[in-house]
Amino acid sequence: MTAELMQLADRVIAQTYNRFPVVFERGEGCTLWDTQGRSYIDFVAGIAVCSLGHCHPAVSAAVADQARQLCHVSNLYYTIPQTRLAEMLVSRSFADRVFFCNSGAEANEAAIKLARKYFYEKGEPGRTRIISMEQSFHGRTMAALSATGQDKIRKGFDPLLGGFEFIPYNNIGALENAMDASVCAVMMEPVQGEGGVICPDPGFVQKVRRLCDDNGVLLIFDEVQTGMGRTGTLFGYEHSGVAPDIMSLAKALANGLPIGAMLAVEEVASAFGPGAHASTFGGGPLVTAAALATLGTLTNDDVVGHCAAMGTYFKSKLQGLKEKHGCVEAVRGQGLLVGLKLKQEAGSLVTRCMEEGFLINCIQDSVLRFVPPLIIGKSQIDALVDCLDNLLSE
Repeated sequence: MTAELMQLADRVIAQTYNRFPVVFERGEGCTLWDTQGRSYIDFVAGIAVCSLGHCHPAVSAAVADQARQLCHVSNLYYTIPQTRLAEMLVSRSFADRVFFCNSGAEANEAAIKLARKYFYEKGEPGRTRIISMEQSFHGRTMAALSATGQDKIRKGFDPLLGGFEFIPYNNIGALENAMDASVCAVMMEPVQGEGGVICPDPGFVQKVRRLCDDNGVLLIFDEVQTGMGRTGTLFGYEHSGVAPDIMSLAKALANGLPIGAMLAVEEVASAFGPGAHASTFGGGPLVTAAALATLGTLTNDDVVGHCAAMGTYFKSKLQGLKEKHGCVEAVRGQGLLVGLKLKQEAGSLVTRCMEEGFLINCIQDSVLRFVPPLIIGKSQIDALVDCLDNLLSE
């Protein structure tokens, strides 16, 4: 049955992923089971999505209850879960207003459009240029792709949208040199996830905020991966002590259901009037009910605090591997967004770990990325580190 299903999928699904030869049919907490009955400890979490683990009871109950009540009416009307979720996000962040959509790429599209519309409404239509970072990742749609600072991802899709410029991450001098009267926004990730788990140097984010303020430029934080507790605070920007003008969220917002959100301060958000932007399915009752349960659990059960503690523990264990194995170049990350940089190609370790019952991820060819559910425990971390220790010894 498993082989037949994989063959069928390869025949009828677009070949945009290199899939591993496994079919998952059940999950609970930090564990997944395949169709052969084999279990795996999940350090991928749907690519930083299932932060409460698989099939969390509170989220599953919220989805089931809402599915029996109301799933969709469009944004021509008010709904209760959407309004409550917006209120909760605003009360826990810098923002005054929320726009709901379906994914991180869509949230970033909204952020890009809002930044340009804001200056158009201010009577400065020439301010359209957006400065992004090299090695950044903002999504696969055309505007989000145009803002992504990785040639290998952009290749083959020309002509991309104009008005984007890239500077090296952590290089405040390059940002200062790129600033002029045509810039409307700086767009950056508080931690570059897809780019290799690159953290900001001390003071970098604060300097970016100051430079934006000095030049009247908006600051956009892409928190699609860093948001919702992943870095050990509810939002990644909290580590720097400064806030953006616009922020994008998605991934873990509904613990596996498709939802995105763009948050903004009132002055900027007011540039979006009726008809300026829209999303048919954005913020529907089903996904916002799931997000309400997710956000409530993250905050009420101190899952974010647990994430911070486990992140510190995890990095200390990986640091032990660095000291023991010469092939390990660096350990980096915040919270449970953790990277192990090797001095060689690391993709083969993903397959080897899967054979041992652990799901991990490789990015940028040589970085093992770990983004487990935020409820991961020390024993599960220890088991993975022991596995890596054995594999690196070979």
